[in-house]
Amino acid sequence: MNFLSPDFSPAYSEIFILLMVCLIMLIDLAAGEKRRYITYGLTQATLIGCAFLTFVTFSEETVFTFSGMFVDDSMADILKLMVFATVSSVLIYSHTYVRDRGILTGEFFCLILFATLGMMVMISASHFLTLYIGLELLSLSLYALVALRRDSLMATEAAMKFFVLGALASGFLLYGMSMVYGATGSLHIQNVAEVIASGVNNHEVLVVGLVFIVAGIAFKLSAAPFHMWAPDVYQGAPTAITLFIGSAPKLAAFAFVMRLLVDGLGDLVADWQGMLVILAVLSLAVGNLAAIAQTNIKRMLAYSTISHMGFVILGFISADWNGYSSALFYVITYVLMTLGIFALIMMLCRNGFEAEEINDFKGLGKRNAWYALITMILMFSLAGIPPMVGFYAKLAVLQAVVNAGFVWIAVVAVIFSLIGAFYYLRIVKLMYFDAPETEEPIVVKSDVKLLISANGLAVLLLGIFPQSLMGLSLYAIQNSM
Repeated sequence: MNFLSPDFSPAYSEIFILLMVCLIMLIDLAAGEKRRYITYGLTQATLIGCAFLTFVTFSEETVFTFSGMFVDDSMADILKLMVFATVSSVLIYSHTYVRDRGILTGEFFCLILFATLGMMVMISASHFLTLYIGLELLSLSLYALVALRRDSLMATEAAMKFFVLGALASGFLLYGMSMVYGATGSLHIQNVAEVIASGVNNHEVLVVGLVFIVAGIAFKLSAAPFHMWAPDVYQGAPTAITLFIGSAPKLAAFAFVMRLLVDGLGDLVADWQGMLVILAVLSLAVGNLAAIAQTNIKRMLAYSTISHMGFVILGFISADWNGYSSALFYVITYVLMTLGIFALIMMLCRNGFEAEEINDFKGLGKRNAWYALITMILMFSLAGIPPMVGFYAKLAVLQAVVNAGFVWIAVVAVIFSLIGAFYYLRIVKLMYFDAPETEEPIVVKSDVKLLISANGLAVLLLGIFPQSLMGLSLYAIQNSM
């Protein structure tokens, strides 16, 4: 029996991060609690190293390795670089917050890196098993991160809900994948696509499997009606963990949908297109209407996430390059906006005080005019008000939907976006027209101050000059299909 050695170069960054996690665990054990800065520095160095390896191995050619179970293409490389930048920003933003709450531990950094590895595997998966392994590595790390603050009843309850509902969604996915395997006889995404394109006799079995797969995907995207975990987890988890859950995994979820629905089940578009229409409309309705009634800022942003995922799903409905690239553009801009707004929430937190209520933003314009301006930029962008990048993200998706002939869905999306603008603008009103509840100065580390400023200005500048990011998104999709 001849064993062919796989090409390891496409997976250099995955191998590197796995080795570094093992090394960081040992070094953290030896360094102890007083020298946790060593663990933090090594974690950031790991992300920089992964970005370097991904960049130097970048190629426009699509490369398969590990018996076709792992793929390296332009979309994978670009998404991985986005993930590294996002996770690094999360660590910078959350460092002071987790330190003050006693969860700046070696486990925190290792779980973050394991979750990052799971995202990387999801992004480069070309086999059902690889997809599932990456998804479960990410999910299990997130469950543990939510429960990391063991003295918090809310965090423990949120972790339990997340775990139970996540296990249910994983069951849906596995059952759906098994049905597709039964109908096509393969777990390789390319082979599945070829069998479906050639015509299969078990179309009904495929459709049943597709229903379960779409249900599992909807849970991971927190799309209605599979959204019930998001508000509780966003509110119950420490804000730093909520920031992580709401940012980088959305990039991996986009790749997950692309690999499964587009690359593998693309010829069943007539079947999954209708399902996505229902998910998108429900997400826009539930997310925007429920967010209006919220007084907790994290819970409000959870419902906001649901509505934004509705827009991402709209991009897939058009089932063409423009639609997929507009969905990628939307996901990247959403992650950028999420990073900024949760960083501002943590900035308002103090040792012993959680800034989780909408009223905590009262009078921010008087307390610190610059941070109030950054918050206003981010809120305008989330609401889709020009010239912020959120407006062009929504516009790109709506154009793709209209070009695909779904004019009525675009009209519905615009109506719910107008409704959703209320709860974003309410924050702006509180900042500038209400008296502050405290005069305590906002103390922020210089690196966080610089990154928050860059984050807010990036949202504005990408709105004024969106062509570069739009072009990058279209390049990633076209070179990977």
